[in-house]
Amino acid sequence: MSRSHRVFQVINAVILTGVVVLTLFPFVNVIARSFSGEEYIQRGEVNFWPRGFNTTTYERVMSDPVFWRNYGNTVLYTVVATVIAMLLTTTYAYVLSKPGLKGRTALIGIAVFTMFFNGGLIPNYVLVSSLGLRNTLWAIVLPNAISVFNLLVMKAFFEAMPAELEEAGAVDGLSTYGNLLRITLPLSKAVIATMTLFYAVSFWNSWFSAFLYLDDANLFPVTIYLRNLIAGATGGTDISMASDLTLQIAANIQAVTIVLTALPIVMVYPFIQRYFVTGVTLGAVKG
Repeated sequence: MSRSHRVFQVINAVILTGVVVLTLFPFVNVIARSFSGEEYIQRGEVNFWPRGFNTTTYERVMSDPVFWRNYGNTVLYTVVATVIAMLLTTTYAYVLSKPGLKGRTALIGIAVFTMFFNGGLIPNYVLVSSLGLRNTLWAIVLPNAISVFNLLVMKAFFEAMPAELEEAGAVDGLSTYGNLLRITLPLSKAVIATMTLFYAVSFWNSWFSAFLYLDDANLFPVTIYLRNLIAGATGGTDISMASDLTLQIAANIQAVTIVLTALPIVMVYPFIQRYFVTGVTLGAVKG
């Protein structure tokens, strides 16, 4: 190894280490703030480690049975919505990926049109209400069942697959559904895992649809619960808490909120990361 190459490795390691530190610092800082005292947070003295260690806000949130009920609602909404979204997106993208499909251009145009234009908030509310979906699971799931961006990504992925594979399947007697289930989907694990994570994160973090269509507090997702907790703490409207407790919660509740809502997705990501790596390398080797 030459001297110049060793210098390059050292410089490269220093730069990459700096990038990693800059990337991780916001997450570490949020966790530290969630366990810190309000006076240290207000003075900006919390960096990597908690100051004035406390778990007041965590205890306040996690001791409330409403929190766990709303957390369960979020898990239910995310799972059901993600399954339905992936089913619709996968089948729609598979159909659009077939060049010989009649009306293919019109179907693509309809999908792309919805990326830029929609009926508006009031018409959507009237539609959901007229269908009797308010205060139900389907008010959260159905209006956002298909992301056109994810649809187009999957369509492009299916189009890049060799047509000879399905032709061979057809020769062996596979139907269109057989080709989809036994050839296309097993070869599409990377894009399916990626789109599943995208949908799951979107539904997990969603709160506006629930805020708009749900009136029953027992049906709220955890994002609505935490939003109301933030509003009550920062506004000083929660009269059930003492003033010092309200100040404590107001000081670090945003950090606690981020930790509680992001933790499940952060825990799931390592299991899907290998599919991201596969997705990045797909198509890198030609010939």
